[in-house]
Amino acid sequence: MVNDKSDDKEIKTLNNLDKKILNVLLDNCRLSYRQIAKKVNVSVATVMHHVKKLEKEGIIKKYSALLNSEKLGYDVQVIIDIRISKGKLFLVEKKIASHPNICAIYDTTGHFDAAIIAKFKTRRQMDDFLKLVQSYDFVERTETRLILNIIKESNIVV
Repeated sequence: MVNDKSDDKEIKTLNNLDKKILNVLLDNCRLSYRQIAKKVNVSVATVMHHVKKLEKEGIIKKYSALLNSEKLGYDVQVIIDIRISKGKLFLVEKKIASHPNICAIYDTTGHFDAAIIAKFKTRRQMDDFLKLVQSYDFVERTETRLILNIIKESNIVV
């Protein structure tokens, strides 16, 4: 489970080169230092130094691939809002986060306490998951919305 409640909430100031390098990595994190250097017009050593610094500062947390869920058979994608009682938010979220179909869990404001992004191969899998979550202690209510189309799914550009 990713938990961004770390002690180092210090906002890092990025220079223009850091931003250029991050945007190249967001577009394609498989590029070599040499390829990145060519794109941002600096030396390989400079790119290596900046990337290592960004990793050390926790700005780059990990490198990842953006997968096409539909081509992998995950045709049912949902947003599930959950209301959780008695101050047991983190306990319930941790339990839900262990499920393999969960992509993300967010604490939210409003009528619900948490929002879950999940992907399933079938409606039956989704239904089974919803019934499981609704059986958890402290889950008061859920509301599920089916994602019809994904217009944009990526990281922000810096």
